[in-house]
Amino acid sequence: MNVLQVVPELNAGGVEATTLEMAQVLIESGHGAHVISAGGRMEGELIAMGGVLHKTDIGSKNIFTVPPRVRLLRAIIQKYNIDIVHARSRAPAWPAYYAAKTEKVPFLTTYHGIYNGASGLKRYYNSVMARGTHIIANSNYTKAHIIKTHGTPPDAITVVPRGVQMDRFDPSHISSTDITAQRHRWNVSLDDILILLPGRLTRWKGQLVAIEALSHLPENYTLVLLGDAQGREAYVKELEEKAGALGLTKRIRMPGHSRDVPTALMAADIVVSASTDPEAFGRVAAEAQAMGKPVVATAHGGALETVLDGKTGYLVPPSDARAMAKAIERAVKNTNFDAKAARERIAAQFSTQNLQRKTLAVYNDLLK
Repeated sequence: MNVLQVVPELNAGGVEATTLEMAQVLIESGHGAHVISAGGRMEGELIAMGGVLHKTDIGSKNIFTVPPRVRLLRAIIQKYNIDIVHARSRAPAWPAYYAAKTEKVPFLTTYHGIYNGASGLKRYYNSVMARGTHIIANSNYTKAHIIKTHGTPPDAITVVPRGVQMDRFDPSHISSTDITAQRHRWNVSLDDILILLPGRLTRWKGQLVAIEALSHLPENYTLVLLGDAQGREAYVKELEEKAGALGLTKRIRMPGHSRDVPTALMAADIVVSASTDPEAFGRVAAEAQAMGKPVVATAHGGALETVLDGKTGYLVPPSDARAMAKAIERAVKNTNFDAKAARERIAAQFSTQNLQRKTLAVYNDLLK
């Protein structure tokens, strides 16, 4: 079996991580793992594991480049005997859809996000993700959205939650020395309460809400906004100005992108997912629980599935900074938090192995 995954680029992110996880299991199972993408910081990992990267700007939104991209995809399908085309993003999914249809190979999509469909044109653009021979939804929330938005029959959708790499996100692998060193790099005292919000710096991830929540917390609470701005310098400036206006500049860190998320999570006391819009899944909440950390997350989207309110974390109304601050304090004071139980639940329901097994089953079903 040869599978061609279609993704705009291979930089940090849940879509890219899932792409590599499926390439890994395909290769380990003796299959061919192909990815067409513009590449990025993760492309070396794909090549090192034995995957084939077809490097091109497949994610262009220029409609005039669709025909040549269709021709390129058709050539790859023919040359490498591709059995399944698996698209993970809208812009590259359109040429992938036409290429797969012309070559008569199954076209699979993974619906990774809750796409904005305010206009008819945007809804049509989004619809390609529901045109698959079959569709993978990354949560029950996403599946319900697909059915409501596109009228897709429920049996045409398989729910496959994003996976946490349990061997990588393992608290036993992180020493106290590692934690001390990480806090030192962030210039955060071991005596401070460290709140960590991982995720790229973009408005809907809720960094502004987290900053406001910090203003309602004692002086010994420090907030680390861990993520890449990806060119959103105006938003970074807005975050800095908000922190300054609230007198919080010395209590906030923005260290940029990190490749060592497990150590970052272990260095935190509380992990926050403050998204103002619903997360289709929300990998941060799942990874934090795998590391045995309590989570404070907004009560919508995938968080309603990954976080057990009052047990593995706390759910708060979206964009409610005061509620978030109160939940953070409750989490800090909760001496009965069962880190082991939180990790076991993630292992059972939201592991990479679970994702790989379920996706391979979808592949096999398509080839039948």
